Amino acid sequence: MNIKSQDKAAITNSPLTTIIEDCAKSIINAQKGTGEIPWAIGEKTDSWDMVEAIMGLNICGYFQESKKGFEWLKKTQNSDGSFYASYMNGSPEDMTKDTNMSSYIAVGLLQYLIITKDLDFTRYIWPTVEKGLNFVISLQAEGGEIYWAKSPKGNIDKMCLLTGSSSIYTSLKCGIYLGEKLGFDYPHWKTAAIKLENALRKRRHVFDVTKSRYSMDWFYPILCGALTKNECEKRLEKYWKKFIVEGMGVRCVSENPWITMAETCELVLALNSMGKKRKAEIVFNWILDRRFEDDGSFWCGFTFPDMVIWPEEKYTWTNGVAIMAADALYDLTPASNLFSHAFWEQKSTWRYLN
Repeated sequence: MNIKSQDKAAITNSPLTTIIEDCAKSIINAQKGTGEIPWAIGEKTDSWDMVEAIMGLNICGYFQESKKGFEWLKKTQNSDGSFYASYMNGSPEDMTKDTNMSSYIAVGLLQYLIITKDLDFTRYIWPTVEKGLNFVISLQAEGGEIYWAKSPKGNIDKMCLLTGSSSIYTSLKCGIYLGEKLGFDYPHWKTAAIKLENALRKRRHVFDVTKSRYSMDWFYPILCGALTKNECEKRLEKYWKKFIVEGMGVRCVSENPWITMAETCELVLALNSMGKKRKAEIVFNWILDRRFEDDGSFWCGFTFPDMVIWPEEKYTWTNGVAIMAADALYDLTPASNLFSHAFWEQKSTWRYLN
């Protein structure tokens, strides 16, 4: 496992070490020889969730496997910089060109560089990031929000998703910073990020309100760092009881008695990004035993109060984000602060351009 030397003593022989390793092995077990990482064995693949799995591998030091994943993404990307919404065994399944899925590789590649300091491979994958972000910006509305997708026929679907646009904001930040590390400057990316930040803060009405029942719509604007500290605090408090089941985790959808591990771990990232480490640790500890007995990987979710594991698939992205939550909380790698608001306050000086 790739753990910073100063932290090894703190987690040696810790149950968390075994949990993280089990999660990584579950991802590797699902990875195909081509490098593709599907949702689970026999399931579809999408580029966003695949990057989430790759990031888990990076944290655990499985760089050969993560590089194969990046190479698959590079080969699979469309010429216009987009990725299709889903693939099955390497072939397009849903040929919708999704903006959020086309941008997230920027986050994974920056994390890889911070952990490995491997400039050569980063430069090799960089054109994929560049094309992906340019495709996303081409679907930005005048008000700053990002349209969801292009249809297989090339028509722009002008629905705007709050969760997706928040994730794209993170991708733009990472792309800008990664470009600077490689010696590139993209003023149009900075302008796009500033406009998107304004939309996330002040134009909430342009986003699809029907998605507000999903917990991601609650905490992704916090996680991405677009909101002010005061706005984050208010948003966190306003919807806490709507989505949180104390002692269990985060509901995926507000009205359903269904806790999901991925959303719970992403909330851990959001809380920690605000500096609420103790609260994040408490939430993370709620789910540490929600794992399969045979391989130690995390359940996707469970219903309550009957405690039925559902669905039963072992999802790579669930285990990827569980590893990311552990890294954020316990500083396992040099990239542990990748989602920290304090980190980005220092790096995102372009936010204050006139």
